[in-house]
Amino acid sequence: MSSVGEPSDPDLVLDLSAVTVARGGQELLSKVDWRVELDERWVVLGPNGAGKTTLLSLAAARLHPTSGTVDVLGSRIGRVDLQELRTLIGLSTATLADRIPPAERVVDVVATAAWGLVGRFREHYDQLDTARAVSLLDQFGIAALAEREYGTLSEGERKRAQIARALMVDPELLLLDEPAAGLDLGAREDLVRRLSELAADPDAPALVLVTHHVEEIPPGFTHALLMREGMVVAQGLLAETITDEHLSATFGLALTVTSADGRYWARSARG
Repeated sequence: MSSVGEPSDPDLVLDLSAVTVARGGQELLSKVDWRVELDERWVVLGPNGAGKTTLLSLAAARLHPTSGTVDVLGSRIGRVDLQELRTLIGLSTATLADRIPPAERVVDVVATAAWGLVGRFREHYDQLDTARAVSLLDQFGIAALAEREYGTLSEGERKRAQIARALMVDPELLLLDEPAAGLDLGAREDLVRRLSELAADPDAPALVLVTHHVEEIPPGFTHALLMREGMVVAQGLLAETITDEHLSATFGLALTVTSADGRYWARSARG
């Protein structure tokens, strides 16, 4: 199995072609085509069971397709060392968050990502690792909590620490699976603002954010992929994709979409 190589197109981060994922006789994804470039910020939107998490697992190099091809950062899944490829990807998911020890110092929650670990053991971290972890915590407004135990944080603070951790490896691709899930209104709006600032940073990695709600799309995101029952309903530039017609088809309900200042809202058209 080969090592991760240089991509033939350095601006192409993800390239999925006719991808199907089947488990137990059921197709979780069906013939999905999707391309993400380096300077793009994507939101993946759809109801429960749409295939969003499966799609993110492919993008994170943690799942093989049943058929079709998946190229991540120029390397084809099935032909490269996945462990090496994963070091180039920042990932924040509820599954990973559940593995973080509650007694872990917040700064160590972030710093351990440099070693690909969850929970600090006997490994040594130099001052550069610690300084970068604190800097990332500061970027998300929680540097003052660096010495606190992770289990004492609010849900909003934990979500920010998890994203800081995902950025610790200086990834070329950042994947966020429902980062605003479970947050109250204030915490959600704070997180959306900080993700909008990240999206505006030209040095930030390519971003993919999975959500159920258009209200959680940060300003500055550029593209959207809408999914239902494992298939793509629509994809493309955000303003051309988040429409009444596309969103109604995605959620199986007549919906009306409104937008202002880069934010989106949806309600039942019969409301």
